[in-house]
Amino acid sequence: MAAKRLRQNDSDDEDRQPSQDKRMRRLPSFSTVIREAMMAKSLQSVFFALEPLLRKVVREEVERGVIQRVPSFQRSTSMQIEAAVTPSLKLKFINSLSLPIFTGSKIEDEENNPLQLVLVDADDKVVPSSSLPSPVKVEILVLDGDFPSSDCQDWTSAEFQKNIVKERTGKRPLLTGDVNVTLRDGSASISDLSFTDNSSWIRSRHFRIGARVVSKSFDGSRIKEAMTEPFMVKDHRGELYRKHYPPALTDEVWRLERIGKDGAFHKKLSAEQINTVQDFLKLHAIDPDRLRNILGVGMSDRMWEGTIAHAKTCILGDKLYVHRGGPQFSLVLNPICEVVWIMSGSITCSLQDLSKAQKAYVQHLAREAYQNWDKLEETNGLLTAGIVLPQNTQIHQSEMEQLPWYPVDYQLGGYDHVLESVQPFYE
Repeated sequence: MAAKRLRQNDSDDEDRQPSQDKRMRRLPSFSTVIREAMMAKSLQSVFFALEPLLRKVVREEVERGVIQRVPSFQRSTSMQIEAAVTPSLKLKFINSLSLPIFTGSKIEDEENNPLQLVLVDADDKVVPSSSLPSPVKVEILVLDGDFPSSDCQDWTSAEFQKNIVKERTGKRPLLTGDVNVTLRDGSASISDLSFTDNSSWIRSRHFRIGARVVSKSFDGSRIKEAMTEPFMVKDHRGELYRKHYPPALTDEVWRLERIGKDGAFHKKLSAEQINTVQDFLKLHAIDPDRLRNILGVGMSDRMWEGTIAHAKTCILGDKLYVHRGGPQFSLVLNPICEVVWIMSGSITCSLQDLSKAQKAYVQHLAREAYQNWDKLEETNGLLTAGIVLPQNTQIHQSEMEQLPWYPVDYQLGGYDHVLESVQPFYE
């Protein structure tokens, strides 16, 4: 038994010996310790050498950050103060622009006059010329159509500057002509101004024309900038197809809204010999249902109403036309075949003075006039018979009953009408 335990102890000692050898091998050598100590000392020396440089770099960066922050804070504060103070004076364009606007075309106001810029107070009242002791220079420029937002009509000069639109790269200046004017006695005229590029390339697709005082030309408090309503600028090639506002009687019919040149509606009207705005309005006055049917179902009711409304803005002028329905009876019509006066002998009256049956007969005569338009007598207000058209004439019903009315059966606008006259037209 003793021999067995001795062998067991010997085997245990043998087992412990490798583990002890491993622990001894893990201990670093003396050279390793020395080398690591020298490396640590070297790193510490490097840190000590770099510390002044690092401190200098950190200090410079902190100072730079502070310098950048302070002006921006000052600018923000000044903008808030500027926004809080409403300028007592401001620039203003007197009239709206004449639209549409095309590249290369002169920009005018809605009355086809040069743009007028004036100095007004906060209540839009023109201020006396003494408010500006000397002439002030004003620059005209282009703004983004989305500025300012719809719910804000106050802005700072910095916001105004931020929304100025410049020309595209490689293009000419966006606005040419009188881009620098002088405000004298509180007003300035801008007679030559045009765009060189359309507005389709910016997000809003709209421009505004703005005006602001050149800061170096005025030492007083801020004068609020002026701007027009937003508008589109179209390429001049589209001017050949532009609509006219208002249209002229002699304009081709495609100048009306919703009727495109050489389009379906234009071709339908041309097929019926309706070539001008005057032709269009004459048929509308005589037989609107026929005109509506010519255009067909392709033109919706909303389009139809828009086209008619545009056509009716046409300036008719002072020409009148006389259609003689007989020796004692004549109609006086305007250029679009609307009855202005009815004349019989020495009596002159308007449609409002007639009964329903009498109006229907007059409409029949107007239809005859429409069919024989080229044969009508043209006048500028003084009739060939030597009778001047009366103004505000009052006709009594007793006088109306003395007029000769001729019974006739005819069709008007697709309906049968039988007129009952008060007495024969001819005795």
